[in-house]
Amino acid sequence: MKEKYIFKSTRLGFRNWISEDLEEFAEMNKDLDVMEHFPKPLSRTQSEKLMKRMQVHYEKNGYTYFETKRLDTGELIGFIGLAYQEYKTEFTPAIDIGWRLKKDAWGRGYATEGALRCLTFGFNELGIKKIVSTCTIGNKKSENVMRKIGMKKMGEFNHPELTEFPDFRRCIWYEIEKK
Repeated sequence: MKEKYIFKSTRLGFRNWISEDLEEFAEMNKDLDVMEHFPKPLSRTQSEKLMKRMQVHYEKNGYTYFETKRLDTGELIGFIGLAYQEYKTEFTPAIDIGWRLKKDAWGRGYATEGALRCLTFGFNELGIKKIVSTCTIGNKKSENVMRKIGMKKMGEFNHPELTEFPDFRRCIWYEIEKK
């Protein structure tokens, strides 16, 4: 089956989620290393609900945390994309850029490459003026990607949706504006 990507980068293709993605997506979300900076790994049912939310988000907004595949192999490596966030903080509502990749895709520059392409998509094709990104204080790999794509650290905050998980509640936020 030839993939119908919404857009591509040099090595990656981006599209909305389809039901055939669920098994690989659920496998990634139950990996303890992948989910190290989240309160807990996700069950298959939780992964399915998340995937459905991302599908609906795309239909409503024209963007989502896109299913991301390697162009050379067609392998699903995770997600990279944009999502509207409205939890209560000083910088929301806002459009967030985020990523989650399978462990065997780490250290290859995919998150940076994909995030740069998603910024271009957001700024140039969607007309977004400002994009934010957040992660837990200890997530140095994600924070490094934020820096590499030109984002500026704006501060720290207590994530209002993580009050029950004190080890994950303290987060940082970065932002970038269209030039």
